[in-house]
Amino acid sequence: MPRKNDSGAAQPSGTLKQLRSQIDKLDLLILEHLSQRASIAAQIGKLKADLGGEVFSAAREEEVFSNVLKANKGPLQDVTVRAIYRELISASRALQQIQRVAFLGPEYSYSHLAALDRFGQAPAFAPVSTISAVFEEVIRKHAHFGVVPLENSTDGRIADTLDCFIRMPQVKICSEVRIRVHHHLLANCQPTEIRRVYSKAQALSQCRNWLSKNLPQASLHEVSSTADAARLVQTEPLTSAAVASRQAGVRYGLHTLFASIEDHSENETRFAIIALQDSSRTGADKTALVFQISHAPGALADVLAVFKLNKINLTWIESFPYKEAKGEYVFFVDFEGHHEDARVKKTIKSLEGMCETVSVLGSYPISKPMEE
Repeated sequence: MPRKNDSGAAQPSGTLKQLRSQIDKLDLLILEHLSQRASIAAQIGKLKADLGGEVFSAAREEEVFSNVLKANKGPLQDVTVRAIYRELISASRALQQIQRVAFLGPEYSYSHLAALDRFGQAPAFAPVSTISAVFEEVIRKHAHFGVVPLENSTDGRIADTLDCFIRMPQVKICSEVRIRVHHHLLANCQPTEIRRVYSKAQALSQCRNWLSKNLPQASLHEVSSTADAARLVQTEPLTSAAVASRQAGVRYGLHTLFASIEDHSENETRFAIIALQDSSRTGADKTALVFQISHAPGALADVLAVFKLNKINLTWIESFPYKEAKGEYVFFVDFEGHHEDARVKKTIKSLEGMCETVSVLGSYPISKPMEE
């Protein structure tokens, strides 16, 4: 008879053969339930299609993750359970519709890893060469969603992304992905043999102190992406290295000489998932907007006072040069709450009365940082 743990759940016991037999039976049971779940998901997809609903719902998926993680008692870690359900949800979504997701490429760039973290393996991924091209793919409906970097905890805002939101305000943020980025030194030679280190400018900046201390003999060279750096090292003589993700090293056959060489261990990049619509309410949301104010003393302080008055917590504020008017700035903010919440509606209405322009970029579920 199988033993029971404190919660009353059956615990496997017996010989190796008996334990494997129990696993085989559980596998068939799991498969049966997975098939049942997928069939129900397909029915939901049909109902959504009849009602004109969207296949991807960040709010609903966050609810699923929250439910299973709250119920998880181990021994599997939460990150493992989430990864399993991410692929299950991804496959179920594909039964309803194969979605196309554009991202700042190439494959195995950090934007690609963010796309995989959000959507799983099932979508049709489309790497493009610029952030602007990601926005264009979404606007032209060549892609259902796009993935773009928004800010980094070390280097700050991603200017190209903010510029695109100003030029293409019809694009909305429907979700966010926060990744704790770990840079690795990849090469197929010994550290003492390295003479050139390739990576994206931001990655080199985030590892500058480590590289200076540990590879003083090597020169640093900027390329378009961390994945391109890994690809380049694969084709060059054995005196070069790349700063890139572990997955890029696997893809291009490079060894990880040193792991997590970033100067700040809490290095995090936030990515925006963009679409032509935002997300419904979950009760734990953020809203992003951009506003322009008159060039007058105290104008910004007056705007910020509106958030305080309505007891709304700002989570990010960033000034950005407004190209249409020299010397003028627009401001990007995000804050806790959904644009359908009463307090947020009141706040936005007040801002529209005192700012020259106000554009809501979308509301979306608050996310937790994931390890790269």
